[in-house]
Amino acid sequence: MTKNPLAPPGTDPTPIFEAFRGNYGSELLTAAVAHLDVFSRLAAGPRTAADLADELGLAARPAVVLFTALRAMQLLATDAQGRLALTPLAREHLLPDHEFDVSGYIGAAADSAGVLAMVERLRTNGVAQSEDGAAYMYREGERSAMDQEASARHLTLALAGRAKNVAPVLAERISLADARLLVDIGGGSGMYAIACLRRWPRLRAIVWDRAEVLKVAQELGEQYQVSDRLECRPGDMLADPLPAGVDCALLSNVLHDWDVHDCRQLVARCAAALPSGGRLLIHDVYLNDQHDGPLAVALYSAALFAVTEGRAYSAAEYREWLLAAGLDPQPIVPTLIHCGVLEGRKP
Repeated sequence: MTKNPLAPPGTDPTPIFEAFRGNYGSELLTAAVAHLDVFSRLAAGPRTAADLADELGLAARPAVVLFTALRAMQLLATDAQGRLALTPLAREHLLPDHEFDVSGYIGAAADSAGVLAMVERLRTNGVAQSEDGAAYMYREGERSAMDQEASARHLTLALAGRAKNVAPVLAERISLADARLLVDIGGGSGMYAIACLRRWPRLRAIVWDRAEVLKVAQELGEQYQVSDRLECRPGDMLADPLPAGVDCALLSNVLHDWDVHDCRQLVARCAAALPSGGRLLIHDVYLNDQHDGPLAVALYSAALFAVTEGRAYSAAEYREWLLAAGLDPQPIVPTLIHCGVLEGRKP
């Protein structure tokens, strides 16, 4: 039976991703219990997140990742003053002097490689490095796996597996009928641009990424028969000017790789390059605005924290960046695997 290329999947793969990311919950919980002693520190009463982070020696990013996950696990909550406090669940089961304490059971995993690596990340706010450099990211002057042929191809194809599921859903749910030139910033395999080209036949697209990564995008553009409307242009999205003539910019699963400063700057640079009526599409996962879940996104945030300079952000954080850049945020349109599109329109 012939299948339409880039049709949405017949089944929702979200449970597979949730199961895969579950180990980050185990690592964060074990780190909190056996290495950071988070729950005992709150036994006497609530603390502000800033005060607790200072006592733990955590920078802002790891503190947000850890506290969001523990709140999503229903082990921490906030009081009327916004301070972190133990939930009844944590007080009964994660304090060593309680009859029903299970912290020793969790602590049995304290010396596992994954937990120790997570503790190191939390304490140093560092980024995982391989012999090829940082994965998924590029910064001028630093070694990156995305500039090495073999590692760039491997990582790009790995991410393309998720994109092939999600991209056709995005292309169906976001109208690009009036767009002429889409720039897929940090577009990797180009699957999102390719899906949009197949859905919207008057559209042209540029995938803007590192040269080695774009070799995969070029191949997939030919495979899906859109290469006549697809340009693969190498560049540094954090430093180079955006391609001229763009009226729709797409940041799909990109901003979560970067810290707040870089995210703000990239959103502002996109907004400045857009014409009046232009659109910036932020396709990503979204934490609750209160940073108390959803659990699946909080654990994905931990995964991002472990291998990039970023984390998951809330819709409120993204809206703030859009407004600061002069764009009008629109309602989030859900896609697949916890993702959605938050559009910013230029007046």
